[in-house]
Amino acid sequence: MELRDIEIFLTLAEELHFGRTADRLHVSQARVSQSIARQERQIGARLFARTNRRVELTAIGARLRDDLDAGYRQIQEGIRTATDAARGPAGTLTLGLHGAQAHDQAALLDLFRTRHPGTELRIRELNFTDPFGPLRDGSVQVATAWLPIREPDLTVGPLIVVEPLLLMVAADHPLVAREKVGLEDLADWSMPYSGPPTPEYWLQTLVPTHTPGGRRIPRGPMVSSFQEAAAAVAVGRAVCLVHGDAARYYAWPGLRYLRPHDAPTASWALTWLTAAETESVRAFARTAREHGPRRG
Repeated sequence: MELRDIEIFLTLAEELHFGRTADRLHVSQARVSQSIARQERQIGARLFARTNRRVELTAIGARLRDDLDAGYRQIQEGIRTATDAARGPAGTLTLGLHGAQAHDQAALLDLFRTRHPGTELRIRELNFTDPFGPLRDGSVQVATAWLPIREPDLTVGPLIVVEPLLLMVAADHPLVAREKVGLEDLADWSMPYSGPPTPEYWLQTLVPTHTPGGRRIPRGPMVSSFQEAAAAVAVGRAVCLVHGDAARYYAWPGLRYLRPHDAPTASWALTWLTAAETESVRAFARTAREHGPRRG
């Protein structure tokens, strides 16, 4: 049975009308009838019960439809995927980045543009207060986010950054004078935080509720951007765990960046909406995987 005959059979099984099947497949009604007759001769049984008024699947026809449908769809998807790969990505890909990542990831962005000149790469700045919303509303097609990412509708792709966490404090903060600073010290100071829609599990990476030893860490004030968090820290209202790039790009007067001796390593990865994955998204992920993460 040829692929075209399978397509005719499955379409007729759905439409149950020879004329509509012919119109849908842009063939003649005689072509549909000939194909079905040939299949019935091959199988040795009627696949459709036909009268002047109705067309119905026989029991054998219904069984054949069920057996063929999944395989046919898989074949079609394979053909589409191969065709997309042959053509290469095209159009526009909007990438969501945080803070200064457009500078830190310049080599990766240049590599993608060189490999895929037909795709226009656009950059949109994301805010940690709603890290996954722009993916879900279609504002961006792929985004960066620190791990862990536990969103069932998102695919977690390759790592792009691996670096230690730092502690941002005021320049005259008492912790600056200490020889060694650790995460247990966080219990003595408030940490700025943001509320929903930031997932709490995701926020815990930078704003934990307890130290490794179990001491409670107070939260406050509430902020909606890095700049607001830095302003609160600069006047001594809070201390804040930040990613390593903050020390490079936000060396503002009134701020100091300390390295807690027991601070964990933080990782950033690409992520995208699984249901909206395109060849351009896959191409960017492949490029990032081959490029490898920047290590701080």
